[in-house]
Amino acid sequence: MGEHIDIIVVGAGLSGIDAAYRIQTELPSKSYAILESREAIGGTWDLFRYPGIRSDSDMFTLGFPFRPWKAAKSIADGASILEYVRDTAAEFGIDQHIRFRHKVTAASWSSEERRWSVHVTVTRDSGETYEKNYTTSFLYFCSGYYSYTQGHMPQFPNVESFEGQVIQPQFWPKDLDYTGKKVVVIGSGATAVTLLPSMAPKCEHITMLQRSPSYFASLPAVDPIARWTRRFLPEGLAHTLIRIKNALMALLLFQFCKRFPEVAKRVLGKAIVKQLPAGFKFDPHFVPSYNPWDQRMCLVPDGDFFKAIRSGKASIVTDRIDTFTKTGIRVLSGDHIDADIVIAATGLNLQILGGANISVDGKAIDLSQRFVYKGLMLDDIPNMALCIGYTNASWTLRADLSSLYVCRFLKHMIANKYTKAVPRCNHSEVEPRPLLNLNSGYIQRATSTLPRQGSADPWYLRNNYVFDWFSMKFGGLTDKIEFS
Repeated sequence: MGEHIDIIVVGAGLSGIDAAYRIQTELPSKSYAILESREAIGGTWDLFRYPGIRSDSDMFTLGFPFRPWKAAKSIADGASILEYVRDTAAEFGIDQHIRFRHKVTAASWSSEERRWSVHVTVTRDSGETYEKNYTTSFLYFCSGYYSYTQGHMPQFPNVESFEGQVIQPQFWPKDLDYTGKKVVVIGSGATAVTLLPSMAPKCEHITMLQRSPSYFASLPAVDPIARWTRRFLPEGLAHTLIRIKNALMALLLFQFCKRFPEVAKRVLGKAIVKQLPAGFKFDPHFVPSYNPWDQRMCLVPDGDFFKAIRSGKASIVTDRIDTFTKTGIRVLSGDHIDADIVIAATGLNLQILGGANISVDGKAIDLSQRFVYKGLMLDDIPNMALCIGYTNASWTLRADLSSLYVCRFLKHMIANKYTKAVPRCNHSEVEPRPLLNLNSGYIQRATSTLPRQGSADPWYLRNNYVFDWFSMKFGGLTDKIEFS
């Protein structure tokens, strides 16, 4: 049967560390363990190592509410975030509960035994693997939403003829030397917008090749209001107030963009024009084919992206790839972009539950046919939750609310001596909608494989921190739930 653990958390990134803190604080009598497939804490911030990697949200909302962010910059680099996550795990003893190189491959629920059997592949130091089983009363997936082993790589025409290097940011070579090289970054999302200003000083030239532009928001890396607040108020109170302020500002920006898209376009566009060099074409390079916040907006700390453009060492080409050549890329307009290195910042491969196979009483579960309950459980699957953060704000804002709700839910089960809880959904009464409310390419490619949300509570994801805060902390625990 294997070792029994009351609560198993899958994943030791931001969400997993947050979940562990909430579990050991709210449910101190329960045993728990974190199963982490990799050999280090940090998740995204340990995996991605490309130049300039940074948060695309401020650290007062991306960080933990229970451990204030102390660094000066609120838009932080990846190394600082990784250090913060690891220090948090060590400070609260969470690192002692992590079992590294434990990849959850499958989980099967037994109604007779009222527990999950969790199947794990463990990797030894030598690289050899062996299988191991655990049992648990509650299974909580905090493993993010994308594959750690495979990014999205389009089938570029004639790419094999290119004599330079083709790189994916997710698997950045440690020894890559791009000094004096001509670099092309394919893509227009957060990764491309980060790479361009970070690599420009050392490159001969760097070009961002995009099919469709993104919207940009420039913010100071050091928040002046946060700096003032922390100077005059106690650390914990200052952190809480800044967190609330930033969460509300992000929500207001999102609502403004969704309700008044044409006005938002003009406001965002004027802010960009002010930062461009004289004569630089705003259209087509900064005119997206969609409305603001139909896709995630790119954050530009201290306007670094535009500084790189003004330096003359960085440029933008808005076109489609015709073919790769020996020395670069030819686009449909007929122009040729010379390149020694091509970086395919072309998105993620979405993957729910870390790719684990789920079964209930011997029946395999098709996750794409399940509805998400309150943004964290799945209908007809007992005693299991998954952590889904916000797409329109900092991921951790909702991740922390989810973990608080899970703890409230488990306390309710304990108090009433329940051993099984299952969300029940009448599919004929619920209008299915995509789980994630963005039309980004990496999301659209995976929509058919992801669970769905509905059109009304409790199957609807509001993506609204204010509503979710009240719902997760004070809302009911029994609606559409079958307890036994």
